[in-house]
Amino acid sequence: MRRMIAGIGGLGLALVLSQFPEYAQQYTQRLGGAVDELRVITEDFDRAAAAGGLDRSAALARYEASNDTFLAGRGTSMTATFQRYDQLSATLTRIEHADAVGRLQSLPAYLDTDIGRRTLESYKPAVPVTMEGILYAGGGFILGYLVLSGLWRFVTLPFTRRRRVVYR
Repeated sequence: MRRMIAGIGGLGLALVLSQFPEYAQQYTQRLGGAVDELRVITEDFDRAAAAGGLDRSAALARYEASNDTFLAGRGTSMTATFQRYDQLSATLTRIEHADAVGRLQSLPAYLDTDIGRRTLESYKPAVPVTMEGILYAGGGFILGYLVLSGLWRFVTLPFTRRRRVVYR
């Protein structure tokens, strides 16, 4: 009975962990799309500023110095856009250069972002056919089997009969 319960636990955790590489791949695609769009906005702003003889900082300073609240608000908005572009670009670079364990360790960061939540909302499970997916599934099976096997032994400990040791 213990082996069956542990096997079910192992299969369950294997199934769950094998999905992480697919989630990471879908997250990376969404993140890459967001970075690409923010790059277009950033480059367009920088080109317009350069055409006016300004760099980005000087153009933003003009927005902020404006007495028009709409223009001042646009300057603040563009500053936030540039900061988000820098942050997401750095995250994408870290993910692209991370190994399988590094991506798993970064999972809480993926779930904590707007992109991570949207990825999770539209996530589509996939069968792991990559080496990484197979390794996660194998690791999940072993971990799940060991945890449930140990838990089963602990729970049934009061009900096990102790063998009498006869000394001669």
